[in-house]
Amino acid sequence: MKNVVTYSCLCFLFFFKINYGQENTNTLKNSKPNIIFVMTDDQGMGDFSCMGNEVVKTPNIDAFYDKSTRFTEYHVSPTCAPTRAALMSGAHEFRSGVTHTILERERMALDIYTLPQALQSAGYKTGLFGKWHLGDADEYLPKNRGFNEVLMHGSGGIGQVRLGDFPPNAENVYFDNVLLHNKTIVKTKGFCTDVFFDAALAWTKEKIDNKEPYFTYISLNAPHAPLVAPESYKKRFLDLGYNEGTAGRYGMIENIDDNFGRLTKKLNEWNALDNTLIIFTTDNGATHLRGTLNGKKVKHFNANLKGGKNSPNEGGNHVPLFFYWKGVLTEGKNINQLTAHIDLYKTFTELAGSKLPKNMQTLEGRSLLPFLENKYENWKDRLLFTHCGRWKSGQVENAKYTKMTIRSKQCRFVNNTELYDVMNDPGERRNVASENPEVISKFEQPYNEWWSSSIPFMINENRKRIKHQPLHIKYYKQLKEQGVLEWEPQID
Repeated sequence: MKNVVTYSCLCFLFFFKINYGQENTNTLKNSKPNIIFVMTDDQGMGDFSCMGNEVVKTPNIDAFYDKSTRFTEYHVSPTCAPTRAALMSGAHEFRSGVTHTILERERMALDIYTLPQALQSAGYKTGLFGKWHLGDADEYLPKNRGFNEVLMHGSGGIGQVRLGDFPPNAENVYFDNVLLHNKTIVKTKGFCTDVFFDAALAWTKEKIDNKEPYFTYISLNAPHAPLVAPESYKKRFLDLGYNEGTAGRYGMIENIDDNFGRLTKKLNEWNALDNTLIIFTTDNGATHLRGTLNGKKVKHFNANLKGGKNSPNEGGNHVPLFFYWKGVLTEGKNINQLTAHIDLYKTFTELAGSKLPKNMQTLEGRSLLPFLENKYENWKDRLLFTHCGRWKSGQVENAKYTKMTIRSKQCRFVNNTELYDVMNDPGERRNVASENPEVISKFEQPYNEWWSSSIPFMINENRKRIKHQPLHIKYYKQLKEQGVLEWEPQID
């Protein structure tokens, strides 16, 4: 056991070949597909029937899974805003100033050349529908960070009024919400997930009709708490005997599945699948992993992973990533190499043929195109550094080894004390640190260098707390001057 772990964990020192299928001489670089990127909030690896959950039913995502290229070792950040910052910047969230989900430490640095800006450079129209969570002040809003079309809530979740969401959303949470549509605040009608999909579909259809390449980013707030779903989606779980919270959360997940199925059906009706890359993923691990069933406490299925959201363990940031492009990507294929959210920036911009400026942030990810092209590829093992952040303001120097992890393909090193052979022990049941000190020693210098070099980028650490939330000011100003009108997207 010791020799296996030692050899595998040190394999980042050499290269190896992996064959994922018959070699393809074609390249996807500059192929310019439309891109639809769907990301849910707080939905873990075990929240899908295709991943083993026997309670919740996700037939549409299951069908998508069956025909997708699946990245089985895909890792994000342990919480919401950090994952979004990494996606938008192509670098670790700390390198873009994001170390928390609140306290203005969720504001992505203004010098970041964002993914949508990069896609715009290649002629793409870009739309965001749902959760932004990278700053609510005007200069941080997505309309000023590369998105042509925006429908979003504030802060990290609908109803989080104290943290910056629109005041009316404190009531009737997740239904008939007040949202920001581009630069105007509007009142919507219906359940939030339905609204975001409706808006995304309407905008996407417009781009299809205009023959404009597009990037549709459907960034849902569900199934993030509060655990609220339409009654029709809760009923089955309540009838089974689950508590209200579990029924609400699983109801949200089944509602997402129905909407995802509606999305793929519409794209098929619009003959848009041949030139469209569709991606499904989630932003971090699951929450609310316990509940009651007929009055008895139960643990919910978590794909046998340890931990959930805001955990340094596998359950905190190991999530699904499914790619589908009709007739182009291999269906039903697993990619088992270690990948991460920071890889998507390079992947998308290479597909799009983006023109990146010389002076921009360093992209820390790798392109996934070789895997999508079914080519033999020398893929060097890597070390992924993950930190939950969220330390108390001004305490960054004391947080170095708190809720952190170093991940290689074979190993997971947690909190500077625990080592797990996750390839053979994915549930992290047995700590093998004492048996492998030489493995741990190989992690020390890379992590120390990464931590020290990241600190100067943490520009929001000593920011003075704002007294008045920007979207509150915007809301009351518009309410006084012109009111808030109802708005509803029109779908063909």
